[in-house]
Amino acid sequence: MQRLLVTGGCGFIGSNFIRHCLTTRDDVEITNVDKLTYAGNLENLADLEGNPRLQFRRGDICDRDFVQAALAESAPDAVLNFAAESHVDRSILDSGPFVQTNVTGTQVLLDACREAEIGRFLQVSTDEVYGSLGAEGLFTEQTPLAPNSPYSASKAAADMLVRSYVHTFEFPAIITRCSNNYGPYQFPEKLIPLFISNALNDRPLPVYGKGENVRDWIHVIDHCRGIEAALQRGQVGEVYNFGGKCELQNIDLTRTLLRLLDKPESLIRYVTDRPGHDLRYAIDCSKAERQLGWSPQVDFATGLQETIDWYRDNAEWVERIRSGEYQTYYDRQYGGRLGGT
Repeated sequence: MQRLLVTGGCGFIGSNFIRHCLTTRDDVEITNVDKLTYAGNLENLADLEGNPRLQFRRGDICDRDFVQAALAESAPDAVLNFAAESHVDRSILDSGPFVQTNVTGTQVLLDACREAEIGRFLQVSTDEVYGSLGAEGLFTEQTPLAPNSPYSASKAAADMLVRSYVHTFEFPAIITRCSNNYGPYQFPEKLIPLFISNALNDRPLPVYGKGENVRDWIHVIDHCRGIEAALQRGQVGEVYNFGGKCELQNIDLTRTLLRLLDKPESLIRYVTDRPGHDLRYAIDCSKAERQLGWSPQVDFATGLQETIDWYRDNAEWVERIRSGEYQTYYDRQYGGRLGGT
């Protein structure tokens, strides 16, 4: 039995990773550590309640005593760090929480995992650390880091800490970087779930600038499969990029969503562009394909329709987030019985 400790497992990608592992494997046990900040929703894992192979501990990765206790109790074979503040707009308003969680939190985890002699550490990062591309070219693992937002700068700093621990302490870490994810359970401030839920309710869809920014879209399950492949077959000290090979301008994605939802383009509202908005991201994932035997499997058209269907079928989930009711789920369901603080 492989024992994993997952930080940030109540977020979008972390919860999908936990579900993926527990539903595709019977030889894994997971301890999920999450602070349950605004983007951490324990309801994301409600369908796995009662699973004996999943334990939850509420706590902050910046709290050294908590992290040490969680590691001692769960005795994991590997730690996967999904925990992060991740919304660029919020980082522009206040970068403090991003530096605290993404940098200090990673440093605390690294030190605690060194002390506990954890066998493998996987840092889940982002392609945004590479900065912005022009009309041509792709990000490779050798692309210099050039972050352009406080969020991406905090993730780049965390990556550099992980790299330094590998080289200074021979720490068994791997870094993964991924393009834009989409799929179920994504917090509805992100583009695709925001636009789906707004369109379903005939609300405006706010498009930055002229909508010319380009993103490479990958289904969250393809990303989770990549993380699992890196965990199992990746080489210590290496970086692995994951992308969906699906580049779209934001305006084209917006129009596609409206067409699939049978809503008029008159719902589009062009708004003032985000400060420092990166023009284009695109990933070269050939290294992961060669070394890990991984490749994206979910066709974008199929994945997008399934995502639309999920948000349509789970409108109450979205509404509970928008109203803030989701933040009471932990206390209502568990009353602190899952090792919370």
